[in-house]
Amino acid sequence: MARMEALQHDLEAQNGWAVQARIETVLSRLDLPADAAVATLSGGWRKRVALARGLVAEPEVLLLDEPTNHLDFAAIEWLENMLLDYKGALLFITHDRRFLDRLATRIIELDRGHITEFKGNYASYQLKKEELLAVEATHAAKFDKVLAQEEAWIRQGIKARRTRNEGRVRNLERLRLERAERRSRQGNVRLALDAGERSGKLVAELNHVSKSFDGRTIIADFSTRILRGDRIGLLGPNGAGKSTLLKLILGELEPDSGEIKRGTSLNVAYFDQLREQLDEEATLADTISPGSDFVEIGNERKHVISYLEDFLFPPQRARAPVKSLSGGERNRLLLARLFARPANVLVLDEPTNDLDIDTLELLEVLLQDFGGTLFLVSHDRAFLENTVTQVISFEGNGRLDEFSGGYDDWKRFSEQRTAQAVSPAPKSGPAPKPAAPKPARSKLSYTEQRELDALPDRIEALEGEQDAINATFANPDIYRNDPQQVGVLQARLQMIEAETTQAMERWETLESRK
Repeated sequence: MARMEALQHDLEAQNGWAVQARIETVLSRLDLPADAAVATLSGGWRKRVALARGLVAEPEVLLLDEPTNHLDFAAIEWLENMLLDYKGALLFITHDRRFLDRLATRIIELDRGHITEFKGNYASYQLKKEELLAVEATHAAKFDKVLAQEEAWIRQGIKARRTRNEGRVRNLERLRLERAERRSRQGNVRLALDAGERSGKLVAELNHVSKSFDGRTIIADFSTRILRGDRIGLLGPNGAGKSTLLKLILGELEPDSGEIKRGTSLNVAYFDQLREQLDEEATLADTISPGSDFVEIGNERKHVISYLEDFLFPPQRARAPVKSLSGGERNRLLLARLFARPANVLVLDEPTNDLDIDTLELLEVLLQDFGGTLFLVSHDRAFLENTVTQVISFEGNGRLDEFSGGYDDWKRFSEQRTAQAVSPAPKSGPAPKPAAPKPARSKLSYTEQRELDALPDRIEALEGEQDAINATFANPDIYRNDPQQVGVLQARLQMIEAETTQAMERWETLESRK
């Protein structure tokens, strides 16, 4: 009996009665089949199971590695909200910038072998990182200037040998080694894309297209017209039919009913989320350029090994088989293969999984400059917002909606539509008295808008000056060597605090009137 009481006490202390409810909630939100055997699941689904197990356990420390991979928008937002309420310590690795921005309070960056800690979210990290890179560039420029002077000195020949300082020679050798090491630490993917021959103005026209599988309607009576240069994002939960729509547009599937008219001179490059295009036994070089040692990118002819180096594959890996690559390396190899061929239609199906943030941003810039037609399926919200200009969303039961704008525009529209659908209808009765008109909120004048734009930089400058003064106070020598300066800095610190408060209040006032 005593044992039972102890177990009951432990169960209540750990909120054990709620475990079953948590299990059911997590299974539902992550769309996991409760009765499926784990051995029958694919790699992506097994990752979901591992994530679900960690969330249900509610440990004191939760470690997550790329938790948003293979999740749709609804699951990602639910996970964010759940983790915001999580009481334990959370350590996670992610390349989803919005997920990182919303959840992180501290960021630890591993860059070229060095670990740096940044306090705040991702937006704060970007500002501080930009400042660090500017300082690094200044130091590098000074370093290069000193190295150039020393190289000029060593090349003076007989004159230099007569007065040669062996310590200076050793210092030059050290500078050369440091320069070589600094260059070897730089590692970014270099992306280039050949748009090839322009396609016809019409890429595809769908008229009353429907498609079903096993009695389930995927697309019902959908019509659209896609023109050259369109940048379309396909949005919807996993399994909604986004890949099916792409295959219909590209001619890999035919509709059950309706008509599809496809354009002329279409050169399609397809990046698929299942990585089915890769031959596991082929080498990296043969995957990029089968039967040839060179690739043609626009008007440039490049050796395949040099081309692979642009995607961070060292020369010794060029003859390695595809099966030896990690998930991120497979993604980079697919991008390398994709961009090695001219294409005026790009189809990217979940291209961002396992890519680092620097590569994501480079890919965004490349797609923004791409002159052809883009179809993008992705659950990376920032990537979608930065690349597409119109959206086709899967709303369920085979209904597809078109929307002009990016992801954020579609999200706002969807939330407004949902709010209008659930708002109660007005009750019949006597008409209410008209409310007193609220004073119209005046728009910002041109001068006020300029003031608002300048305030963040002003506040940042004040905070930077405040940090510099506090750093000076941390040095005990100032109190002994220059006590008068201490009083001056203390007075300035008080002024900075007052100016910062005033600037913040002014910013809030102007921001509320936008």
